[in-house]
Amino acid sequence: MTELPVKIGILTVSDRASRGIYDDKSGPAIEAYMTDVLLIKWAAVKMIVPDEQAQIEAALMQLADDESCHLIVTTGGTGPALRDVTPEATEMVCEKMMPGFGEQMRTVSLQFVPTAILSRQTAGIRRQSLIINLPGSPKAIRECLDAVMPAIPYCIELIGGPFLTVDEEKVTAFRPKT
Repeated sequence: MTELPVKIGILTVSDRASRGIYDDKSGPAIEAYMTDVLLIKWAAVKMIVPDEQAQIEAALMQLADDESCHLIVTTGGTGPALRDVTPEATEMVCEKMMPGFGEQMRTVSLQFVPTAILSRQTAGIRRQSLIINLPGSPKAIRECLDAVMPAIPYCIELIGGPFLTVDEEKVTAFRPKT
């Protein structure tokens, strides 16, 4: 029997990318990062939606409930602009919010750019899915994922998800000693 891949949802939130005005670079940056650090068999479930809260919520629910993604990573819509509503959509579909993820990402991002305080990244749990909101810049995506990846595998285990293994030479996943 072959092992099924772990599904990871990658949701790009962008008016222009959803209309094909420009190529999505953020979603592929997330996929490249996961390919670089994960040692498990995994498959990306990719979606692009405009900055519309109802559509973001529907996509998150589809990725969590219908696609059974244990990790869903969003990119875009985390700033202060009126149309930036990804954190609000995430909060609406999650049973538990995990503010430490956003706090850690902002702390790390502030080392690179002072406007990191404008970013509203967050994370939450919907059933057995961890949803993490990232900024839209490919460079910031790598910095933020490096900051929180040590906690992601254990968090997914705690909510009943699969055991994720990472390349320990690139990122060290924390697991309590038993």
